[in-house]
Amino acid sequence: MKRVVLWVLAFVITVSFAVYQRKTGPTYPVDGAIELPRGTVAYMLERSHGGPGDEDVVLFDPAHALDGAVLSYRRFRTDDEWTKVDMIRSGDNLSAFLPHQPPAGKLEYRIEGTVGEQVIPVTDQPVVIRFKGAVPAGVLIPHVFMMFAAVLLSVRIGLGLGFSEDIRRLVVVAVVLLTVGGLILGPTVQKYAFGEFWTGVPFGWDLTDNKTLLAFLAWLPALFLTRKGEKKGRLATAFAVLVMLAVYLVPHSVWGSEFDYEKGHVATGPQESGGTE
Repeated sequence: MKRVVLWVLAFVITVSFAVYQRKTGPTYPVDGAIELPRGTVAYMLERSHGGPGDEDVVLFDPAHALDGAVLSYRRFRTDDEWTKVDMIRSGDNLSAFLPHQPPAGKLEYRIEGTVGEQVIPVTDQPVVIRFKGAVPAGVLIPHVFMMFAAVLLSVRIGLGLGFSEDIRRLVVVAVVLLTVGGLILGPTVQKYAFGEFWTGVPFGWDLTDNKTLLAFLAWLPALFLTRKGEKKGRLATAFAVLVMLAVYLVPHSVWGSEFDYEKGHVATGPQESGGTE
């Protein structure tokens, strides 16, 4: 019964980590609503676009509270002039398209609604969207599953340490999942999405790649020492668990791949800020 409780607790903690990481990352949609005299206008503005085609930007306006709306956009971190497009009404929606960009290319965009002569900005700051190539489900799904399972096992191992459980087998499985999911499938996903296998150290500062590498390096001493059955193995394992949880508190896709329009290549790491990333 104790083991069942620990597994359930580990699952709840892992899901909480996953939700936090997703919602705090720079690719989570910007959503909300604005209240107008004639009704409410809702929106969910995407910050990530995968695969071919343009990005459809939509306002949900069932009460026809707006007389119209204009979508403005430009390439991110450039001095481009804003391109303005009238949003077209279709039933309850007002919509317009953002043009497709090269892998890791970004656009910043904003929407202004109109009610008579009044102009109403939908968001306080422009929203930034990043485009990426299509990732096959046969690669993406195993990657996501294995990384989730690696974090789940890390949490479960940490809980087991508090009850003096034999965690040697779990450590082996966790390292295998992290290796395959993070260091093999992870770069494969990156290649499909942004055209590069690895953008972490020593080639770049992509935090997603670097935190995966850091977690893997932290688990190696734990793997070696726990197999020998030494007390140091439990200490090394506890350290690896803490490192794993710490790096996964970092929001996903921070310092990720970004196409530099001036230089014509993909860059990573901290860059001059701008917009709601």
